[in-house]
Amino acid sequence: MYTTEEVLEYVEEEDVKFVRLAFFDLRGVQKNISIMASQLQSAFENGVSFDASAVYGFETAEKSDLFLHPDPTTVSILPWRPNTGKVVRMFCTISHPDGTPYKKDCRTILANAVKKARDEFGVEFDFGTEIEFYLFKLDEKGEPTKIPFDNAGYMDIAPEDKGENIRREICFTLEQMGIPPESSHHEEGPGQNEIDFHYADALTAADNAATFKWIVRTRAASAGLYADFSPKPLADKAGSGFHINISCRDASKRRNVLAGILKHAEELTYYMNCTESSYDRLGSSKAPCHLAWGYENRSTFIRVPATTNDDATRLEIRTPDSECNVYLVFTLLIHAALDGIKNNLEPPEPVKENLFTSQALNHRRLPDTLGSAKEIAEKSSFIKEVLGF
Repeated sequence: MYTTEEVLEYVEEEDVKFVRLAFFDLRGVQKNISIMASQLQSAFENGVSFDASAVYGFETAEKSDLFLHPDPTTVSILPWRPNTGKVVRMFCTISHPDGTPYKKDCRTILANAVKKARDEFGVEFDFGTEIEFYLFKLDEKGEPTKIPFDNAGYMDIAPEDKGENIRREICFTLEQMGIPPESSHHEEGPGQNEIDFHYADALTAADNAATFKWIVRTRAASAGLYADFSPKPLADKAGSGFHINISCRDASKRRNVLAGILKHAEELTYYMNCTESSYDRLGSSKAPCHLAWGYENRSTFIRVPATTNDDATRLEIRTPDSECNVYLVFTLLIHAALDGIKNNLEPPEPVKENLFTSQALNHRRLPDTLGSAKEIAEKSSFIKEVLGF
């Protein structure tokens, strides 16, 4: 990880001309401002101002000045930009003009959750993501269609799988940016793909997921395609998920973590599934709608994957989709896990049956509409305490 001084040296030695300062609105949409490399030292020392009233969920016009402060540990070259006059990107923290941290800065919110877990509970969490997306063709005007790039199925190979070369380019780009992909393959739907990452600490994993979506869209566009991360782009085909794997480095706490997340699952749903089409996906095509857990069971809200390591503590949460704000979702999951640890909560018995087909269903269900999920979240004291807005 780079220091401020090392970044300044790197920018000068590598002929970097532009620096993109990135941050996120409350929907998790990445924003950025580009500055000349000559302005980077000033950005480190003083920050770069922007109009917060123009950013979704931030401030109103009467007091709208906020400042971006680049985080040198997140510097990364953009390999698809020219080698002459290079471009780098850094994620930023956000502050008020007086230096006070901005309470709606998603990265800071997550960083504070990580700090609380470590300092107050002595635990650390790792996250891994499995991100599905569709590749669609463009029309003659360059606008997205709903025509899939291919008609291949789960783990098919070329020539049926036409996304093979694009996935390869995405993986190469990820490696160049210091984000090692773990695996990639064609998914169930026509034109649907998945790329998975090795686990990392919460903030790094969230940054990697956000960067990944940007890379996929960029590489797809350069190939004359459109990358769609929405949860249900084709009504009669498989939906796209954003499976989140969370593990506590203290294996003895896994049951508490599992119980805490199950306890707060309904309150978290509005943040994990934040669009109307999210609820078209849940309950079908391996997207659970029942609040249960099981070993290897893909019909449950939380799956404990099979492993050859008896000490493995990974929990796979199967309902989120990529429209979510990953920073807020990771934050809420950490706090739910901490509630389970604090109160020594125990989960119910694991479910063995297939909940997509079983007739004997006595399990709690997730909210089935965006409106009902929002209502539950708005009434939640847990959500208010964690997010503070």
